[in-house]
Amino acid sequence: MTSKYPAPSSALAAVLALTLALGCQAGTIVGKVVGVADGDTVTVLDGDRVQHKIRLSGIDAPEKNQPFGQRSKESLSGLVFGKSVSVDTNKRDQYGRDIGKVLVDGKDANLEQVNRGMAWHYKAYAREQPLADREQYAATEQSARDAKRGLWSELEPIPPWEFRHNKKANQ
Repeated sequence: MTSKYPAPSSALAAVLALTLALGCQAGTIVGKVVGVADGDTVTVLDGDRVQHKIRLSGIDAPEKNQPFGQRSKESLSGLVFGKSVSVDTNKRDQYGRDIGKVLVDGKDANLEQVNRGMAWHYKAYAREQPLADREQYAATEQSARDAKRGLWSELEPIPPWEFRHNKKANQ
């Protein structure tokens, strides 16, 4: 039996396979947080004992060596470390981390970091968020700014993306 459709080229097949492997990471990871690297990155151990490095979506926390970096890490650790979480993910970053929203006891840990003044709403990637999340994260950041919570108690806090840029420029 012959098909009326031509067979895909091996190059096309390879591209499709890679796209499926890297681009379609949508899903939910359920497990226990076994590590907190900083204010926006955790490690989750799933039921199959596989570790997943998770970069919290929609936020950017201070780097470890900038003001509030350690406090941001401690805040996230208090929220999620040792706890069961569910991570809604749909993307991987250039470092192989799953990008996702971390839910602990039904609470959005990413949003709570913003609420505590321990992270910025990462507006450069806001279009990747659902509209409701985008609006809620922006409003929550403004509320934290107005109340001078966390990093907003500083006169002119430096966003982590600027801090990283300046650090690269000085090297």
